[in-house]
Amino acid sequence: MFRRSPAPLRIRQLWPGGAVLVGGAARDLLRGAVPRDWDWAAPDPQAAANRLAQTLGGVVFALDEERGYYRVSAGEEQHDFVPLPADPTGDLLRRDFTVNAMALHPEGEVSDPSGGRRDLRAGRLRMVSEANLRADPLRLLRAARLSVTLGFGLEAGTREAVARLAGSGLPLPAQERVRDELHALLLHPQAARGVLLLEELGLLALYLPELREGTSLTQGGFHHLDVFRHGVEALHQLLGRFPDAPLALRWATLLHDVGKPRTRSLEGGRQHFYGHDRVGAEMSRQMLERLREPQSVQAEVAALIAAHMLPLPADDRSARRFVYRRRALLPGLLALMLADREAARGPLSSEASRQHYRQGIDRVLAALEDQPAAPPALLSGDEIMALLALSPGPGVGQAVRALAEARALGDVGDVAAARAWLLAGHWKPG
Repeated sequence: MFRRSPAPLRIRQLWPGGAVLVGGAARDLLRGAVPRDWDWAAPDPQAAANRLAQTLGGVVFALDEERGYYRVSAGEEQHDFVPLPADPTGDLLRRDFTVNAMALHPEGEVSDPSGGRRDLRAGRLRMVSEANLRADPLRLLRAARLSVTLGFGLEAGTREAVARLAGSGLPLPAQERVRDELHALLLHPQAARGVLLLEELGLLALYLPELREGTSLTQGGFHHLDVFRHGVEALHQLLGRFPDAPLALRWATLLHDVGKPRTRSLEGGRQHFYGHDRVGAEMSRQMLERLREPQSVQAEVAALIAAHMLPLPADDRSARRFVYRRRALLPGLLALMLADREAARGPLSSEASRQHYRQGIDRVLAALEDQPAAPPALLSGDEIMALLALSPGPGVGQAVRALAEARALGDVGDVAAARAWLLAGHWKPG
């Protein structure tokens, strides 16, 4: 059992006395993977946690002192300790899926009351019981997430139960728990397949109902997929090209057209989605706020969606202006725009049009490489106020921003040129 990976030898040497390894950590070891999160059941959780912390050079935290829950944090590893249950088999049989309902003992024995090892060998995710899924509705979402992240197929009875329970009106879990499951799914290389699985199981309607408003909404033109599947395909294209894409960019790519169903209009027999970028940005804020995403993530996703329809520059000067005005979103915005374009294969799309689009992206990248940071200001706000005899107010900020852009574009290069440029009135509207 311990011959499949070199790590378990170390684990046996460090094994807390009397403890049993349970849940996902046991599952991972049995399939030859080394877990980062370890779940232990021990006769004396505090003593076991203290001993392991000393050995690993880690730190012990009391998660729930009254119930005897402790955590050891040691580098990238996390070890959680709980009391050994009075009925270990009963405890395992109350878990979600058979591959998570196993316990590994110090000498290599495995407690497996529900046939988890058989399912592990078959690459199959099977529920312990439907009652266990009902006991914690988050397990429905976890079924989709584990199927994707483990690469396991959903057993037919489990798939049917998850889909049925998703539509049965069970109370929804805390949004923070939902968010964490969606994070684990979105951060996986097969995130796009995971989103489709959520839809197949009826879970998208529970947690991201706005996203599925685009199902069956055809677009035409550059698009060959409905709005929902186009967003999923864009996510697939993003991860194929940028496998290390951060979470906010993944959210923005999946949700970039979420505003289209609510902005659809017909003119002259053609449908339009005017303002879908602005509406989609606001919808994304609401969706991510509901999931308790940090404000910083909400803001970044909304900004990316609001900017994804910007025209790409046709010349080098326009590229420098693009970089100056959207620097905070780069290069992520370009990755989103490219994924959006590559996900479109409608009648108006062609290799020539895609190549033209890539050339615009290349111009922006070249400008960004040439000027990775905004050049320092030539004049302060106070100096500009004195030069132009301005009173404090919006006009000062307008002049400061206009001069900064002129500096970035190369129109002014020193203080004298900056003064002349301002006195000539180039910063004023029109």
